[in-house]
Amino acid sequence: MANDRGVEKNSIPFDVPTSARAYGWMLGGKDNYEVDRKFLLSTLADFPECVDIARQNREFLYRAVRYMAEEQGIRQFIDMGCGLPTDNNVHQVAQRFQPDARVVYVDIDPIVLAHGQALLADDASTTVITGDMRNQQTILSHPEVDRLIDLDEPVAVLFLSVVHHLADVDDPRSVLRTVIDSAAPGSYLGLSQVVCDDPVAGAAMSAHISGLGIPWQTRTPGELDALLDGLDPVDPGLVNLADWRPDPEQPALASVHPALAPYLGATASNQRVYEYGGVLRRP
Repeated sequence: MANDRGVEKNSIPFDVPTSARAYGWMLGGKDNYEVDRKFLLSTLADFPECVDIARQNREFLYRAVRYMAEEQGIRQFIDMGCGLPTDNNVHQVAQRFQPDARVVYVDIDPIVLAHGQALLADDASTTVITGDMRNQQTILSHPEVDRLIDLDEPVAVLFLSVVHHLADVDDPRSVLRTVIDSAAPGSYLGLSQVVCDDPVAGAAMSAHISGLGIPWQTRTPGELDALLDGLDPVDPGLVNLADWRPDPEQPALASVHPALAPYLGATASNQRVYEYGGVLRRP
């Protein structure tokens, strides 16, 4: 399998937090640094729901990919802003139900590339590339995307828990729609982002996270809906991810670090922010 090469240690940011490492910590991952842990704990002080909603998003990934692969026969996936590998990654879920499924992972964080290369060294049907999801045409022109993805056939494009990293100045509609709008009919878009029904609280969250070096824009559900006109939501539509086809029998996630354990279950009493999204089909 060909991949980008040459990840240098000094290209990995140690002095600012990254979303991939902080998110991975909430999923039970160990590939993070003190700067990531401090960032996350400072955010949880005001938004304790974040551990729950990160884990709900990861559980949604399994159900959404299973739906697209098993029920709809999708055999090619592009995972934008994929984050660090953990259990039941996209290729593992997709290939469980479609053994010949092909997957391209895309992330801007060099540590994701390093870990992805190790995980996928012997898998010619799956690759990880370094790419900024804001530059969709650059991603589409990457030779690994050309090798594995055929836009003349239905494809699934995933933007899971990353849409909040797209500010309005990034033209999020274009980012989300570039692939799906040029792909074959019957293609799917799976996406989610942190939302808040209260614009004031959402703006406070955006200011806090952006101020610590991670681009962020909390939206209302309606603001995300407005980016997706012309696509058909799969039942039950765009919802709180905890309500998207819940399955108590799906594989469990890894346990969280003891420092995060007190935040588990916070959404039972506090839902100022929540992960919102679903799966949409291109007619």
